[in-house]
Amino acid sequence: MGNKEKARERREKRRQEISLLRTIPYSDHQRWWTSNTTAVVTGANRGIGFEIAHQLALHGLTVIFTSRDEGVGEEAAKVLQERGLNVVYCQLDIVDPLSIEAFSTWIKEVYGGIDILVNNAGVNFNVGPDNSVEYAEKVIATNYYGTKNMIKAMIPLMRASSSGARIVNVSSRLGRVNGRRNRIGDIDLRRKLEDDGSLSEELIDQTMATFLEGVKDESWKEGGWPQVYTDYSLSKLAVNAYTRLMARVFMERPEGQKICINCCCPGWVKTAMTDWAGHTSPEEGADTAVWLALLQDQTVSGRFFAERRDINF
Repeated sequence: MGNKEKARERREKRRQEISLLRTIPYSDHQRWWTSNTTAVVTGANRGIGFEIAHQLALHGLTVIFTSRDEGVGEEAAKVLQERGLNVVYCQLDIVDPLSIEAFSTWIKEVYGGIDILVNNAGVNFNVGPDNSVEYAEKVIATNYYGTKNMIKAMIPLMRASSSGARIVNVSSRLGRVNGRRNRIGDIDLRRKLEDDGSLSEELIDQTMATFLEGVKDESWKEGGWPQVYTDYSLSKLAVNAYTRLMARVFMERPEGQKICINCCCPGWVKTAMTDWAGHTSPEEGADTAVWLALLQDQTVSGRFFAERRDINF
């Protein structure tokens, strides 16, 4: 049996294990949430985001269902509402600061705060073997800066409680700093991004700015950047790094004001973003994000998960 066949077999075995785990209900001592626990899911109108919202609502939470396109989002939310689930729609464009501000004001006025934030909204313009960086600026602005700005806006609204609050960033293995595939060629930069001592928001932002400068002057191919899904990979690398950075910041918060933040890779999911070429269903792709959102253990923070397993950044 070749390596690809073995990997496929392992993947299928793990999928079966997770399918079984999903059938096991949470016990009373595991359920730290109630029907008043409020979860925000960005980009929830389709694919993985829709399934994350769906599964959280099935667990009895109040889910704030958001999307950039209001008409499409309202129709998608209505599907869950008609199933008797506690889902409320609100328009949100994570790239627009005014939209984030309006959303934050609405949350504060209507709910007073939130308990869970799932940053799922994202874009990707490369499919299959294509690797255009034509939309690199939009990809970085949405996937990294949009996610970062949502986190900053929601931090003051995260409810203080003994159970803690949770942030889950939907990311990708393609954004691993030292992954075997798609890693940055600049060894010194990789080391800085890996080292908690040197990691900073300024370093992450500068890395993205340097890449975009290379896109503008068409020198990016010689810059040591990933050569496959380049802009998408770098946007997710930034999300992963920012997750680690914020975990350190949140660690210093006093008891009762804790926020756990983690990121996860949903896998190669059959959605519009992959042109329906994935090997994992949206239901399976949503599982790890939902699991992290509901995880009772508050010590789990600043980590990267795939298929409910902790993997290296």
